[in-house]
Amino acid sequence: MACRRRRTRRARRPGGVGRHGLQEAITQCLPGQFFSRWPLTAGTKWSPQRLCWLALLMAWSAEQTLQARFALSRQVLRALCPKWRLGKSYTGWQLAQLHWLPWLRPALTRRLRQQLRQAAGRYWQRQGWCAFAVDGSRVECPRTRANERELGCAGRHKTGPQLFLTTLWHLGTGLPWDFRIGPGTASERRHLEDMLADLPPQSLVIADAGFTGYDCCARLLAAGQNFLLRVGANVHLLRELGYYEREGRDTVYLWPDQRRRQRPLVLRLLALRRGRQQLHLLTNVLDPQVLPARQAAVFYEMRWGVEVFYRSLKQTLDKRKLLSRTPQAAESELTWAMLGLWLLGLLSVSRIVARGADPLRWSVARARERVRASMQVALRRQHRDGSLARDLGQALRDHYVRRHRKRARDWPHKKREQPPGQPDIQVASPEQRRAAQRLKAKKTAA
Repeated sequence: MACRRRRTRRARRPGGVGRHGLQEAITQCLPGQFFSRWPLTAGTKWSPQRLCWLALLMAWSAEQTLQARFALSRQVLRALCPKWRLGKSYTGWQLAQLHWLPWLRPALTRRLRQQLRQAAGRYWQRQGWCAFAVDGSRVECPRTRANERELGCAGRHKTGPQLFLTTLWHLGTGLPWDFRIGPGTASERRHLEDMLADLPPQSLVIADAGFTGYDCCARLLAAGQNFLLRVGANVHLLRELGYYEREGRDTVYLWPDQRRRQRPLVLRLLALRRGRQQLHLLTNVLDPQVLPARQAAVFYEMRWGVEVFYRSLKQTLDKRKLLSRTPQAAESELTWAMLGLWLLGLLSVSRIVARGADPLRWSVARARERVRASMQVALRRQHRDGSLARDLGQALRDHYVRRHRKRARDWPHKKREQPPGQPDIQVASPEQRRAAQRLKAKKTAA
């Protein structure tokens, strides 16, 4: 009885045997049972769970070098889990995580998707649609010979080696659903096609003018997904082809000359006004009652959230330029940065939704500062930081409405791209109508 009372008193003391708030938060999303699927040999210091936790802490760290991030995160992990045996070498950890990452990444992605679905609640859908925005962005890498040789550069003149990141961003919660990483010359369309199999059925994919094209739209339709794409002057459409029986004023066909042996894609063109600009959106949802033009305009405006997500990754988490000197290490650094931001969002959004607030109000900067403060508390070992979960639920942006236009000096490096023009729309010729009818007859006979 006396030993039991002493153990109880130690558990109640600050720094006792109870779990730290940061440890409790990570364990909630990634419990120990999740990592038990990978068998280990005796004496292994960098198990999948330990190197994963350390990589997440490094993604949240504010240190300016990889060695400093490793040293700080290792101290935090030792304070959170004093029984864990951790390696002392950054090189050893780096080799271990490069070995385990091909198995860890798909498993972690599936786990975070499940957590997102559970945390979303009523925000899983917006206005009756499970919608996702997709966009790509480039991340700078150091100018080493290995990076220049394998990554390449697809940006402006005198730009260094880059990685290309494409993200599927859930409009309901403001969190990623999936992502792909490739060299700077990679194609965001190919990345999107690789991610289609893991999308929920009959989702709505929203993208800008970089995702147009017959092949991309055909693959979206073959995957059973809906889409809402912005189109410009580089897209050629047909009217009055006669392939679709219930043609309307907004019915158009995407049928380039190189695809005349394949069926034309029956689509709907929405011409909207945004300020002084005219916006043209292309969708496969032909019924205006299912996807009204006003609702489509709202969805496309919400697509800007994926741009804000990239800003949070690059500026708020300071991942605008990576620090790794080899392509494999740079890709793993960016992968853990994305997983760290994703997990940080889940820890916050789950609490925000439980409070009844909109998850799109999540403040990445406030959540980052709160987690970094919790890491410092763990280093001091003064108390268990039990208010972490509550504070993450209060990491919200202010209700600020801009009353005037933003004014700033002319920045010479700012990209000032021209908005996409009006798509080229032509009335189908008699020859095109006859070819469409022949394809329709073959389809009916089959």
